[in-house]
Amino acid sequence: MSGMAADLRNAIAAAGWADAPSGDPPTADAFVALLRVLYECGRRDLPLGRLLEGHVDAVQIVQRYATVEQCERLRQAIAAGATLGVWNAGLADEPLRLDGARLSGGKSFASGAGVLSHALVTADGPEGPQLLLLDLARVVPAIDRDWWRVTGMQRSETHQVRWHDARIEDGDRIGPPAAYAREPWFSGGALRFVAVHAGGIAGIFDRTRTHLIETGRADDPFQSARLAELFGLADRAAAVVRRTARLWFDDASTEEARLARVAAARLSVTDAAERAITIAQAAVGLAGQFLTHPLSAQLSDLAVYLRQPVPDAQRLRVGRAVQSGLLSPSL
Repeated sequence: MSGMAADLRNAIAAAGWADAPSGDPPTADAFVALLRVLYECGRRDLPLGRLLEGHVDAVQIVQRYATVEQCERLRQAIAAGATLGVWNAGLADEPLRLDGARLSGGKSFASGAGVLSHALVTADGPEGPQLLLLDLARVVPAIDRDWWRVTGMQRSETHQVRWHDARIEDGDRIGPPAAYAREPWFSGGALRFVAVHAGGIAGIFDRTRTHLIETGRADDPFQSARLAELFGLADRAAAVVRRTARLWFDDASTEEARLARVAAARLSVTDAAERAITIAQAAVGLAGQFLTHPLSAQLSDLAVYLRQPVPDAQRLRVGRAVQSGLLSPSL
């Protein structure tokens, strides 16, 4: 077992999710508790946080749409150490297709390829995209590891995967066609990775503070001002995630208002993260660019992880919600 595979299994067990897989949170407190686990993981290790969030996403989707028998098999698999992820991004020239019981094509941005035991994928079928939960030891993909050449998040093992005429079983099918993109879960689920991003900001704060204290520079007034700003950015990001999670359960909110709030949280945390990266680089200087420095990986990992798709669409969603009166500042 690889080091990351062991770390992911340990993180799942530490959260209590090996014995009680995480489903859709039924209350605001449960939602905040789940996000706090992801936040703390991102604070320590962003690539691991990415994989832990993907595991939660996959487990929630399966429990939402699967049969009772499938959910029980999932529970047993996770108790035995199974780790899951969601691979949805298609390869431009090789979309994943399901023809009867045969699977061909591929996925890009498949985080955890070679690490995970199971992947939840969408495959184009005659009735629309079908969710499949694939046991990767049985439905083995070819993994292209040469593609993932990026400045950060290398340890997330985000690769391209392909299958050719692979046979699936009826029990691999999860839910009806087109289930994956159902709202409010599809867009609302973004708050999970936003929580990991917010944890990443806290990790930058931790590493910068430790460096300045250990090098005897924390008392410098300019560095003290930078620490104050970093604290404010990290604290604001955590507060935005926490408040958005609680407002998800506000009975007075419409579905679109809840989704717009998630989009607004993503934008706010991204802005805070980009500012935190700049402040930390100024505070630590060249030392933080050395690969051996604890801050180096956190900066590069967060910079890459922030590049989630369609940020402009999130701004448009928030802008429309403000225009229509669905969103208004409040205390």
